Amino acid sequence: MKPLFNMLAVILFLCRNGVFGVDEVSVKEGDSVTLYTGVEASKLNYITWYFNDTCIAQINGNFSHNCTDVQCNNGTERFRDRLKLDHQNGSLTIMDIRTTDSGVYKVQIISSSSSSKTINVAVTGVSATERNQIRHVINGESVTLEYVETKVKYYSIKWYYNDNLIAESTGVRSKICTDDQCKERFRNRLKLNQTTGSLNITNMNITDSGLYQLQIIISHSSHCITRVKRFNVTVFFPAVGICVIVVFLLMSATVTAGVIYCRQKKYKPQIMKMRMMLISPPEGG
Repeated sequence: MKPLFNMLAVILFLCRNGVFGVDEVSVKEGDSVTLYTGVEASKLNYITWYFNDTCIAQINGNFSHNCTDVQCNNGTERFRDRLKLDHQNGSLTIMDIRTTDSGVYKVQIISSSSSSKTINVAVTGVSATERNQIRHVINGESVTLEYVETKVKYYSIKWYYNDNLIAESTGVRSKICTDDQCKERFRNRLKLNQTTGSLNITNMNITDSGLYQLQIIISHSSHCITRVKRFNVTVFFPAVGICVIVVFLLMSATVTAGVIYCRQKKYKPQIMKMRMMLISPPEGG
């Protein structure tokens, strides 16, 4: 009877103090991840975020006091200028996350009752080529810019060209070139795959060279991940065309030189005769 009573006491304590289970979050290096509190804004009074038991962010209900990273604790240099605390729901965003940011994140919420939530964050390293790709395209050909992580379920996809939005999809519907500048540049040449998120561009022009960025938002009940992949695209004229031009110029130069040589050979005897007449003294002089 006593063990049962003790078990009930523990359950009541956990329920009253709002202790949640541990969430597992896996992200990639360079991602931005938002960790949710799971509590409605109206119920928030005082929130403190910890990383491995070190305070990294705080806020109270009337916003008279709030801080992030070094403002909360001088020893938290690792997160300098990379933390963002939402004043409405208390969620914490870690921008440009690094492998050294892996660890235990805990949020302590004090309102009418106290509660806490623990999140284990694991950050996987990625290579520079995985995050940033270089593509070379021949003028007039098509190119497909793709993201090959097929197991990820996307909440939204956005494509940018030199920081200008050119295509987006929320899974239900997609939009391509909503402004006049985009329509003029990529008129009927863009196709977005809503399943994979890949972007196909047909009939590439030299002026289409530039930076293309794919922004993916992956949403979960406990957190949200924003992932960015960059494509540096260079469009160039085909080498065959350049060779043809070079060969044509060389042939033209050869023909011109040949014509000049033939003319010189043809008129050389006449020129020599005229020179001899000018040099030789007149007869009987």
